[in-house]
Amino acid sequence: MADKIKFALALLLVAAGVAGFYLLSAQPTVLRVLVVLAGVAAGVAVAWVTEPGRRFAVFAADAVTEVKKVVWPTRKETLQTTGIVFAFVVVMAIFLWVADKSLEWALYDLILGWRHS
Repeated sequence: MADKIKFALALLLVAAGVAGFYLLSAQPTVLRVLVVLAGVAAGVAVAWVTEPGRRFAVFAADAVTEVKKVVWPTRKETLQTTGIVFAFVVVMAIFLWVADKSLEWALYDLILGWRHS
């Protein structure tokens, strides 16, 4: 129950920051943005001390650990794969254009006879 109250408080703090942005419309934009950032920071700080907030922190740390385990492709591999994809797209575009023009010719010229003047 305490976690739900903390989450509600966190949402209210974020909402207060956003409301402050609009209520301070006569103030400089920098101050208005700082009010929003302060509301978001306060909301995150309150949400962080809840049990779901702690679980999220552990999840985020585990995600960072898993990303570090990924073997990322080299620049050469990335460029080669990108080139292959572009070449395939060009070949498919040409194939689809030829198929479209062939069907157009077959339908309009042969079957319907619309292009004969």
